[in-house]
Amino acid sequence: MTTTVADGGRTPATTAARAVAFYLPQFHPVPENDAWWGPGFTEWTNVARARRLYPGHAQPDLPADLGFYDLRLAESRAAQAALAQEHGVEAFAYWHYWFGDGRRLLERPFTEVLASGEPGISFCLAWANQTWSGIWHGDADRVLMEQRYPGRADHVAHFEAVLPAFRDPRYLRVGGRPVFYVFRPEELPDAGAFVDLWQSLARRAGLEGLYLVAEMSDLVGRGVRYDRVKEDGFDAGVYMRMPAGTSRADLLRMRAYRKLTGGPEIHPYTTSWAEQNRTGDLVQPCVYPNWDNTPRSGRRGIVLHGATPDGFRENVRQAVASVAHRPADERLLWVKSWNEWAEGNHLEPDRRFGHGWLEALRDGLRDDRPDGGTP
Repeated sequence: MTTTVADGGRTPATTAARAVAFYLPQFHPVPENDAWWGPGFTEWTNVARARRLYPGHAQPDLPADLGFYDLRLAESRAAQAALAQEHGVEAFAYWHYWFGDGRRLLERPFTEVLASGEPGISFCLAWANQTWSGIWHGDADRVLMEQRYPGRADHVAHFEAVLPAFRDPRYLRVGGRPVFYVFRPEELPDAGAFVDLWQSLARRAGLEGLYLVAEMSDLVGRGVRYDRVKEDGFDAGVYMRMPAGTSRADLLRMRAYRKLTGGPEIHPYTTSWAEQNRTGDLVQPCVYPNWDNTPRSGRRGIVLHGATPDGFRENVRQAVASVAHRPADERLLWVKSWNEWAEGNHLEPDRRFGHGWLEALRDGLRDDRPDGGTP
């Protein structure tokens, strides 16, 4: 399996991996955010008020072509999908919030995508199973929405709530099985029991099973948070590591600067993907175009300084090479992210580089071999 990529009128190429971009649905107001942060709050609120915190700091980072969109508008979602597909993104991984006892947030955009049948881009769900707090706003003890795990009945209710999505023909599949991503598997009371239950429920519902993916978070190389992919029965784990320079010299410079100025934590953007990332039969790669969450967290934030499309392109190529030996259906490449603007983490066009991030992804995914790369 390969994916054809439209290329501005040039001969279409095929992609050497299946790019799946995480998609944040926070760009529309909801009553909860109105209550917590003020009327009309969305991620754009943080983006628009961002400021430079040190010389050479590339803030504010503002959108270009798509503008400050509202995800309640079908036209905005269609424009996103068109840009994504033109540049090799096969699917969006919509962040999905299920806090237990049927409590959900930010579900409207995906609910409308599912009900309307538009846009046509493939998708999967990524369960963001984490308590919402005020940590990024300097108020870590303030719990906004607690993630709960009431037990088996709640896991069943959760599965039944997302089953219509699994049945949708657009849903991303591996080996015929719908892909479902778990953000914090280490926080599940019994991850193995969750996996067994959902696989059983999927087969009972007439599916071939699920392709369950666990995040293996190790953001700046200080140790992976979850390392039981095989033991708990997940089909794959995504090793999440920022392309951050963490040499002794890098860390000494960063700590000295923070002590002198009060932050933020600054790391150079590196193109050492192959050296920094874990690979293996059950491990899938992830690439970051950029990162700067100071719009959310100010001087408590983390910045990958010097991120450029050229550097991102090189990391994509290395990540793609890491899965080249796998059957085409299993060559998933996770991209963090499509539109997490308040984390300075996006593929969408910005005012500094235009379509540069998208073009870098397309080029890094390109497979111009005569056989299209099919094994």
